[in-house]
Amino acid sequence: MATFVIVGAGLAGAKAAQTLRDEGFDGEIVLIGAEDERPYERPPLSKGYLQGKSEREKIFVHPPEWYTGNRVDLRLGSTVTNIDLDGHEVTLADDSRQPYDKLLIATGASPRRLPGQGPVRYLRTVGDSEALKERFAEGGRVVIVGAGWIGLETAAAARTAGCEVTVVEPEPTPLFKVMGPEVGGIFADLHRGHGVDLRLGIAAEEVTGDGVRLNSGEVLAADLVVAGIGAAPDVELAREAGLEVREGIVTDAALRTSHPDVHAAGDVAETYNPIYDRWLRVEHWANALNGGPAAARSMLGQEVVYDRVPYFYTDQFELGMEFSGDTHGYDEVFVKGKGLEFIAYWLREGSVIAGMNVNIWDVVGDIQNLIRSGGPLQR
Repeated sequence: MATFVIVGAGLAGAKAAQTLRDEGFDGEIVLIGAEDERPYERPPLSKGYLQGKSEREKIFVHPPEWYTGNRVDLRLGSTVTNIDLDGHEVTLADDSRQPYDKLLIATGASPRRLPGQGPVRYLRTVGDSEALKERFAEGGRVVIVGAGWIGLETAAAARTAGCEVTVVEPEPTPLFKVMGPEVGGIFADLHRGHGVDLRLGIAAEEVTGDGVRLNSGEVLAADLVVAGIGAAPDVELAREAGLEVREGIVTDAALRTSHPDVHAAGDVAETYNPIYDRWLRVEHWANALNGGPAAARSMLGQEVVYDRVPYFYTDQFELGMEFSGDTHGYDEVFVKGKGLEFIAYWLREGSVIAGMNVNIWDVVGDIQNLIRSGGPLQR
């Protein structure tokens, strides 16, 4: 009887295990996770759960009994330290060894760290989210370093809780590298309108015991410092095993790595996407939700072409939005609508490569079809 091992008990790993059973796999499934919590979804950690709008139990992918009922050997608080590709086994931190016939690596990513000796909070785990929620309830001065998605969502949660919030970002607008100045400016206006102090074009040099020292020499006093400066994929295990790694673990469109019996999915995977004809590493929820099942089917020998249009969403104050696509290489942004009800399109040589609908719903399918078609935008 075959044994499939999944390293990484997040959303991608849990959905892969579910798909294996749904597709009729009757062998042994071993799901190994470094955290003590059973698999859960991460978007609520910076959205509804952080703001106290959703219950803890709703973040989990499956109830506890699902794993035993589906004969999934869930090993929590366990870390894989080595992959032996030739021997088809993984070694755990306790020196135990687990053989496999097929292996899925879904180890995710870890927050990038700020320099300095002062205390810094990060937002990656459910424990991180709970700790921040408690601190936000106390009020005080919160400095957030980074105006990406995590930074902005955290700023919105802290401001809604009544904290005095300052966001430090070296780029000229929030989300500048992803969305450009036009749309980034909309998010800047949104946060400023809610009393967030945005310090743009300024970098944080280090965290001190008093707050955050900027490259201008100013020290921002803070009762709490939160870093949202991106995440680095956890690729060391794969690299040390000899798998091909660039930014992420390189896979083909079937989520196969450079070894035929090893697959990768989720944040850690850098996967060839036929729509864009290049390799993409996508850190968002939908990639884990869909990539895990696609990898599972590929492990079973099914024909798989993982050609999903990247998708994510955010909720900040009164702005709700969905984003589809990838803006890499865009040369124009076109906006239809006004105020906080609009659709923005990113184009390259006249063709739509990404779109974002803000407070306009039920249009994601149309936007993604437009991206897939490669056709021009009807203005």
